[in-house]
Amino acid sequence: MAYDDYTVDDYTVDDAPERLDLDAICGYLSTSVYWARWRPVDVIREQVRTAWRVVGAYAADGTQVGFARALSDGFALAYLADVYVLDAHRGHGLGKRIVRHMIDDGPGAKFRWMLHTSDAQGLYHQFGFSEPGPQSQYTYLERPSTLG
Repeated sequence: MAYDDYTVDDYTVDDAPERLDLDAICGYLSTSVYWARWRPVDVIREQVRTAWRVVGAYAADGTQVGFARALSDGFALAYLADVYVLDAHRGHGLGKRIVRHMIDDGPGAKFRWMLHTSDAQGLYHQFGFSEPGPQSQYTYLERPSTLG
């Protein structure tokens, strides 16, 4: 089920899996970011295909310029992964909009979220994620449980 999309400047952010450009996602993740360069393209494709939820960001011409995926049990816990915005499209609030759409504007709005990052704590801190501990790069967003 796709939730409402959002327009930021001339960009659109939505969670429609059929709109994703898998070639663009695989090309970027497998060559441009420290956390995914080791993953083969077929693994990235499968990770996107089996993700619990995906969010894409698109320029006015429909070109995909950002992405995030999440893994979840579907009830109380989710892991945010592979968040990116292409360098040429940064500065428009797309990273914030992608994260907000993923964690606050959909079925995981009441979940406990986790992520692993070594360089974007400032972005995630704005949403309530904790600072990573001294021995770990994991960070958490604690929320009250919706399960009872």
